[in-house]
Amino acid sequence: MNGAETMIRTATQAGIEVCFANPGTTEMPLVAALDSVLGMRAVLGVFEGVCTGAADGYGRMTGRPALTVLHLGPGFANGIANLHNARRAHTPVVNLVGDQASWHLAADAPLTSDIASLARPVGWVHEVTGPRESARATASAIAASLGPPGQVATLIVPADAQWEDAESAPAEVAEPQMPALDEARIASLAETIHGADRCVLLLGGQGLGEAGLRAAHRLAASGLADVMIETFCARIERGAGLPDFPRLPYFPEQAVEALAGTTHLVLAGALSPVAFFGYPEGQSRLCPASAQEHCIAQPGEDIAGALTALADRLGADTHPKLADAPRPEPAHGPLDPASLGRTLAALQPDGAIVVDEAATTGFGYTPFAANALPHTTLGLTGGAIGQGLPCATGAAIACPDRPVIAFQADGSGLFTIQALWTQAREQLDVTTVICANRSYRILQVELARAGIAEPGPNALSLTDLRNPEIGWTHAAEAFGVPGTRVETAEAFAQAFLQAQSEPGPHLIEALL
Repeated sequence: MNGAETMIRTATQAGIEVCFANPGTTEMPLVAALDSVLGMRAVLGVFEGVCTGAADGYGRMTGRPALTVLHLGPGFANGIANLHNARRAHTPVVNLVGDQASWHLAADAPLTSDIASLARPVGWVHEVTGPRESARATASAIAASLGPPGQVATLIVPADAQWEDAESAPAEVAEPQMPALDEARIASLAETIHGADRCVLLLGGQGLGEAGLRAAHRLAASGLADVMIETFCARIERGAGLPDFPRLPYFPEQAVEALAGTTHLVLAGALSPVAFFGYPEGQSRLCPASAQEHCIAQPGEDIAGALTALADRLGADTHPKLADAPRPEPAHGPLDPASLGRTLAALQPDGAIVVDEAATTGFGYTPFAANALPHTTLGLTGGAIGQGLPCATGAAIACPDRPVIAFQADGSGLFTIQALWTQAREQLDVTTVICANRSYRILQVELARAGIAEPGPNALSLTDLRNPEIGWTHAAEAFGVPGTRVETAEAFAQAFLQAQSEPGPHLIEALL
């Protein structure tokens, strides 16, 4: 057995079932091992950002890592943006990056680069020293990826460490355990915030599952805390029958206003809120300087359990009522963000997974989705666009029994449009809704915020996607995905329902 086979055997024995790959010459032993070792599904992505984004979506839905196989430093670099998003989402991912044979590194061949320096900013890194270490290194990478919290783990594997003889047995993975609840911390926090003028609970991470949301609702309904959720969520359960809380606004002025008067900020799986960017005469920290910050549970801890324990200590109502709101109805007339969002929320099926990279158009969907049928939403955690289509691909492979909707802005969708090919090849039930406003609308907003009321021709050209216009339906069909263009809410409803009734991927270009 060679090093590559022991790596794949170690992974399959640890329960890893999927490998998203874009391999090259230095990964051929790993490619062969995917055939010689049973139990691993190999999925080809024709761009590395598809592989890494799909591994992110898969990990968010399963809580377990997928493998990626990437080709040297340039291949890894092509996938870094979506690994950045995965790092921010605390998603378990294990990258196997082939390197030049150890004795060939000194020759400085054209594709040789410092892979470790690329990988360190996005997580755990280890360089395999030889074939006899390959199984143990793989087990260490899997354990590192699981955390808690989850993280991106990258193994750099020289080609000779893959093809040479290695240990015959796979290595065991030490499964990490979630830390026990810190009862003393919870008791101290309950005493501190009891009777506070304004306590704000900021939810993130696993606190956005059903149990965490219901525990937070107990605190809010009893008047013990105002509850907000982080701006971009890795995963949140939404829909009828579930508590719904406002998101911390994206723009810093609005976020500062939302947090005004806060005396105690309690972080539950979320980080201390800061502005996404620095603006002239702006500020980094969004909470009032006088507010005290407390962490009830960090990512990787039992956030729902901590919230439940806090609610119990403060005597919160155990079964508070939820606001009763009707399910949204489909809209009529021309499409705009509100009519598109309302119609999508009205028609999306029960149990859907919605990967939301709709950018500015998404503001028209979010309020209606609160009363849609129960569903899971995956968000753009790290702000690196091009996540939506790959993340939807991985989610569909993780949950083949659930319909997946990629709610996708047109500009960011172009970054990883190759994911459509993988969806077609794997016949995944993904319905992609392209919000075709033919612009980088958020950049137009930022120009206005910068005081540039009348942008010049160069500035306009860098935010406009109309010259030439992108034919999304033709592009989808070129990748093997049926495409439909719609301009009204009625036409969108018809196209969406048809897509849901047929197996395999579909794309709907919604002209806004």
